[in-house]
Amino acid sequence: MAESAGKYDYIIVGAGTAGCVLANRLTQDQDVSVLLIEAGAKDDYLWIHIPVGYLYCIDNPRTDWCYRTEAEAGLNGRSLLYPRGRVLGGSSSINGMIYMRGQARDYDGWADLCGDAGWRWDQVLPLFKKSEDHYKGGDAHHGAGGEWRVEKQRLSWEILDAFRNAAEQSGIAKTDDFNRGDNAGCDYFEVNQKRGIRWNTAKAFLRGATRRGNLEIMTGCHVQRLRIESGDQGKHCAGVEFTGGGKQWFAEARCETLLTAGAIGSPQILQLSGVGPAALLQQHGIPPLVDAAGVGENLQDHLQLRMAFKISGAKTLNVTAASWYGKMKIGLEYALFRSGPMAMAPSQLGAFTKSEASQPTPNLEYHVQPLSLEKFGEPLHAFPAFTASVCNLRPTSRGHVRIASGDAFAPPRITPNYLSTAEDRRVAAAAIKLTRSIVAAPALKKYAPQEFKPGPQYQTDQQLEQVASDIGTTIFHPVGTCKMGRAEDMMAVVDSQLRVIGVRGLRVIDASVMPTITSGNTNSPTLMIAEKAARLIRTAHR
Repeated sequence: MAESAGKYDYIIVGAGTAGCVLANRLTQDQDVSVLLIEAGAKDDYLWIHIPVGYLYCIDNPRTDWCYRTEAEAGLNGRSLLYPRGRVLGGSSSINGMIYMRGQARDYDGWADLCGDAGWRWDQVLPLFKKSEDHYKGGDAHHGAGGEWRVEKQRLSWEILDAFRNAAEQSGIAKTDDFNRGDNAGCDYFEVNQKRGIRWNTAKAFLRGATRRGNLEIMTGCHVQRLRIESGDQGKHCAGVEFTGGGKQWFAEARCETLLTAGAIGSPQILQLSGVGPAALLQQHGIPPLVDAAGVGENLQDHLQLRMAFKISGAKTLNVTAASWYGKMKIGLEYALFRSGPMAMAPSQLGAFTKSEASQPTPNLEYHVQPLSLEKFGEPLHAFPAFTASVCNLRPTSRGHVRIASGDAFAPPRITPNYLSTAEDRRVAAAAIKLTRSIVAAPALKKYAPQEFKPGPQYQTDQQLEQVASDIGTTIFHPVGTCKMGRAEDMMAVVDSQLRVIGVRGLRVIDASVMPTITSGNTNSPTLMIAEKAARLIRTAHR
């Protein structure tokens, strides 16, 4: 028998990026009570806050769900690590900290797909600015004084400066701002840090909210299902059933339940609750309450192709971190100045460009690093090198997230279906060719770059498409598994106000609602979605 965890106006499931924003905004109305449920613990682990600490947070059960994908045919049968934050702040506590909105066309496209002009770029830009605290201050494109701190990285590398010059020589102009609606160009990334310390959404949005007295946060609580009941007006979400502290709990929602568990967690919880493809639910002994074919489908992600080059004549982290003296110097620089390699985001230099001239806007994103390694979690190579990873921003491949059993503690099956379309394979081959062209530019010549990953022996389009399967890996941007759309779209899970179709009193508010993936990193677009949802909810409540 479940014990009562109380009645609240709003119950938020998941204290990740969207959940933290919602908790802050909704509790600004003092007559509203909010319960925030999180499976993970508090964000008091030291390595969350030191930028380079993502190395110790990813694939660590203290902070990460530690998911793995199914074996991917498009990656020659490989299964990939698929990190998702399991801690206050969610993935903003373990991610790459890159502040990126995407392109104006992304949001205009959403508006067209869901029939709501409120999602257009000119409508969502004020929402980005509302929460932003940009290091340059406020202007037409950026906000000042908000909770979400945005700074330039506190470092530079000679080899990255040379790559930026080489990109310019290859037709990719330098820029000083990726976030004005057109992110074409090359520059160091802006990051969500504050004076060299990670600025996650728990710090930004929860700290102030906890002092208001109308927010209850329950950590270490695993949601088993949403309680969906039938009535005269159809299906209604009455609240949330979950475990915590060795007990079974039920929390009742007076107004709405807000599902913010992310592109993996939200479809899993819906399916466990009887909302999803009927055949899948019946397969696992779950009575289908709402036959929603789109729940868990439409998974999109950015696959990066990691190309690496040996160099000479310039410092890289491979050499700097190879000795105890080098490590001590790095640690001292961070301790004294909050700068240097320990303040680094996983990727430092970015570039956005087109794989071919016919693309309307940039469809490739580069993440360039002054280091190289075989794969995440392994030691750096013993020789100086840099990595230029490039990803297709608008993949046409679509995957899915599906429960593996009726057990809420069992991880779902994650199948991204990378490189499953001819278009994605063609763009991958073009991206490898373009990278080689940049590296061959005069600005990098004096460093004598030698490609060793994947290697110069791969030359034909067919060979490049094949080797992309060997060097491709996720950049951790899953979206789209509870997509918003028009009523006539049978695969739409939520409407343009993020209300679950077929269930009253329930919204999904996270990256899963994106009908198409944004042209860049996905964390701050998720924050914007939560800002918009909070406005919709507060307006409806009033």
